[in-house]
Amino acid sequence: MQFKHPEILYFLFLLVIPILVHLFQLRRFKKEYFTNVQFLKELSIQTRKSSTIKKWLLLFTRLLLLACLILAFAQPFFTAKDSLKATNEMYIILDNSYSMQAKGQQGELLKRAVQELLEHTPETQNFSLITNTETFWNTDIKSIQRDLQNLQYSATPFRLDHLIAKVNARKSAFNKDIVVITDAVGVQANESKSFKKEDNVYFIIPEAEQKNNAAIDSVYIQQNLDSFYEIAVKLTANGDVSTVPIALYNQNKLIAKTVVNFDENNSNQLIKFTIPKEDFHGYVSITDKGLEYDNTYYFSISKPSKTNVISIGETDKSNFLARIYTADVFNYTNFPLANLDYNLLEKQDAIVLNELKDIPQALQTTLKSFVTKGGNLVVIPAEETNTTTLNAFLGNFGVVQLKAITGGDKKITKINFNHPLFSNVFEKKVDNFQYPSTKKAFGFVGNLPAVLSYEDQSAFLTSLSNPLSAVYVFAAPINKTNSNFQNSPLIVPTFYNMAQNSQKSGVTAATIGEDQSFVVEALLSKDEILTVKNTKENFIPVQQLLNTKVKMNFAENPTEAGNFGIFNGGNLVQNISFNYTRTESDLNLANPDIAVGYTEIEDIESVFNTIQTDRTDTQIWKWFVMLTLLFLVLELLIQKFIK
Repeated sequence: MQFKHPEILYFLFLLVIPILVHLFQLRRFKKEYFTNVQFLKELSIQTRKSSTIKKWLLLFTRLLLLACLILAFAQPFFTAKDSLKATNEMYIILDNSYSMQAKGQQGELLKRAVQELLEHTPETQNFSLITNTETFWNTDIKSIQRDLQNLQYSATPFRLDHLIAKVNARKSAFNKDIVVITDAVGVQANESKSFKKEDNVYFIIPEAEQKNNAAIDSVYIQQNLDSFYEIAVKLTANGDVSTVPIALYNQNKLIAKTVVNFDENNSNQLIKFTIPKEDFHGYVSITDKGLEYDNTYYFSISKPSKTNVISIGETDKSNFLARIYTADVFNYTNFPLANLDYNLLEKQDAIVLNELKDIPQALQTTLKSFVTKGGNLVVIPAEETNTTTLNAFLGNFGVVQLKAITGGDKKITKINFNHPLFSNVFEKKVDNFQYPSTKKAFGFVGNLPAVLSYEDQSAFLTSLSNPLSAVYVFAAPINKTNSNFQNSPLIVPTFYNMAQNSQKSGVTAATIGEDQSFVVEALLSKDEILTVKNTKENFIPVQQLLNTKVKMNFAENPTEAGNFGIFNGGNLVQNISFNYTRTESDLNLANPDIAVGYTEIEDIESVFNTIQTDRTDTQIWKWFVMLTLLFLVLELLIQKFIK
C-alpha cells in the first residue's frame, strides 16, 4: 500500500491525546463506606466495573476513528499491476476489406466494429486509427465520428504486416497499445510477427455466421470461332452453395441467362456463352446469399484486328510460319536478315528470329526496345549460332542461357498445360500424343520453367514474361533436317499463341489495386494525355509514350469496379474493365492463428475496461472515510447504551 500524501501520517502522533485523556479519567480515589450502606457498596463496585469497560471501548473506538481519519487524508492506494504502461499510445488497426461485409450475430462485421468504437471509446482517449486505405493520426472519437460512419469497404486486401509497418514508422518516445480488429480472412500467421516485443497487442477477431459464398473468379475466351467467341465464366463456391442464377449483359442489355448447379464434389463450375465477334463492353452477374462484392465481373472484348507478325530468317526455312499465320487473322511477312526494313519492326505484335546465325548489334537494340514496349519475341537458334553472342542478347530479357550444341535424338514428351500458351488449348490433359523429336540441341543452363520438355525433363521451349510481353526461346533448331516438330500437331497452337497479344485479342479486365501495365495503340502529341473514365469516375493514369503506343499504369485507380473507356480528348481509344480482387471471397480462409502469442479479446469495450483496470491505481481512501464514520456511530452507540 502506498500513500499519495505520506506527510499527513505524522498526525498519527495525535493518537496520544485520547490515551492521555483516558488515563486521566482512570485516576483512583480512596473512599470510606459507613456500615449502614454496605448494600450500596456492592452495587457501586459493579457500576465501577461497567464504567471501566465503557471507557476502554471508547478509547479504542476513538483511536481507530482518529487513525482512519488521518489515513483517509493521506489517500492510500494499491499500485496497478501495469502502471508502467499507463503512458502507452493507442493505435487501432481496423480491417475494412470486402470480407468484413459478411454478417455476424449483430450484422455486418465492419459496421458492427464501427458502432462499437463509437459507443465504447472514451471521449478523452487519444488514439490513431489505421484502415486499409485511410489513416487518422493522434485523434479522438469525436473528431473522426463522421469519418467512421462513412467508412467504405476497400478493394485493397487487408495486409497486417503493411499496416504494422505504418505504426512502427511512427516515431514516438512511448510504447504502444495496438488493437487489431479483423476477421483474419486471407491473413498469413507470420504477418503478426512484425509487432515489436514491447508492444501491448490485442486482437478482436469477429466471426461470420454465414460462410457460404459463390463468386465469379474470371472470364476468358474459350474458343475463337469464325464469327463468334465462346467465352467461359469460371465460378467458385465456398461452403454449402447449390444453385446460383447467372446472367450476361452487354452495355446493360441482357444477352443470356442460366442457372449454375454446384455439387459437393465440385466447387468450381465453368459456364460457356457464345457471343458475336464484335466489341463487347459488359459484365456477368450472379445472385447469392453471401458476399456481394464478388457477384459481378466486368470485362471488355475489342473487335478483333489482325496481328502483325514478322519472321526474320531464310525464306525456305520460314514457309511453315506462312501456313500458321494466315491472312484472315495475321498480317505476316518474312524478311531475310539482309533485306530487313527496321522501320517496320516497331509496328509489329510479334517477331520471330528463325535460325539466325548472328544477330547484329543494331537489331539487338531494336528488339530490346520492342519487347519493352509490349511486343512478343520468338527465338529459334540455328545450328551454327554463336552461343556467346546469343547469350549476351538473351541476357537483356532474363536468365536464359544456352549450352553448346550436342547431338543425339531427344523426344519432346511433356506439355505444361498450366502455361498461358496452352491453358485454353486442350479440353483435357494428353499423355500419349505423337512425340516430336530433335537430333541436335543446345539445351539450357540451369532448371528453367519449361513450356515443352524433353523426356529427360530438360526444357525444349522456355519463356520469359513481363507484364506486357513475353520472350520465347527454343533449345534446338526446328527445321525439317533437325526435327519433325513442324509435322507435330503442337506446332500450330504453339506459334499461334506465341504471336497473340492478350490485350489485343482477349478479354480486357484489370484488377483494382494491382500495379498492372496496359498498352494501347494511340499516336499522341507531347501535350496530349489519355483519360480513363465512366459515368462515376474520371482519372488520368500514369502513362508513357512508346512511339505509336501508350503504356499506362493504374495502381490504386479506379476505386470502384466497372466498365471504363480510355479517351484521347473526346475520342474513344479503347474499352477497359476493372474488377475487385477475389482474394476475400472464401470466408473459410479466416486464420485465427494470427492472434497466437497475443491477447485475444471479445470486443472493444473489454479492451478499454481491461486497460483501465490494469493500469489504474486502486484508491482505498474512501474505505477509510467509511470506517471513520462507522467508528463515530459506534462511539455514539457506546455512549448511549453502555452504562
